[in-house]
Amino acid sequence: MTLLELVNDVLIRLREPVVTTFNETTYSTLVAKFVNDAKRQVEDSYGWNSLGQTITVTTVASTPSYSLTGAGQKFQLMDAINTTSNVGLTNITFVDMNRKQNFLPLVNSIPTEFTFDGLDASYNTKVSLFPIPDGVYTLKFSLTIPQATLASDSTVVLVPDVVVAQGAYARALVERGEDGGLSSSEAYTLFRSMLSDYIALEANRYPENQQFVAT
Repeated sequence: MTLLELVNDVLIRLREPVVTTFNETTYSTLVAKFVNDAKRQVEDSYGWNSLGQTITVTTVASTPSYSLTGAGQKFQLMDAINTTSNVGLTNITFVDMNRKQNFLPLVNSIPTEFTFDGLDASYNTKVSLFPIPDGVYTLKFSLTIPQATLASDSTVVLVPDVVVAQGAYARALVERGEDGGLSSSEAYTLFRSMLSDYIALEANRYPENQQFVAT
């Protein structure tokens, strides 16, 4: 569903007139806020495949720090690899990285380890690498990145839309109080049940979400 379709879906459940743009009325604008709140809750609940993105970093010799452009700050890491050298990248602690990059002797070689380390001027997360690259390498970070706030009528929500609609509806019921229809607590319970079902359906397709590997 698009943002406009989600807003109208919620308005219909509330027995309110539909709109032709999400900010047509004060109330439809409020419902759009509830839609975005519900979207964020659904996004935070699971690493949805629909939110998967790959951020590519190209290293420069003797430069240890790089920005994950477009990743922002609120993401989940799925995998990180060095495709130039055909090796996986290991996520180590900040303390380990800090010591490796500051204690002599420094090592310049194929990067095999990384840690998340601060933000750039655009508020994207930065990574530090070790060994410090001795040349040009292509690194790929597979991330689950939340969708930007829905701000256009035609923007399609990427996570399960029916769950987002139910979550927004529950929030709208809380805001205006009980009115003889479904209670807010009942609506929220239904939202949680739907969310759980959709997570189970998606998790069933990915073996890594069904295994525990001791480390």
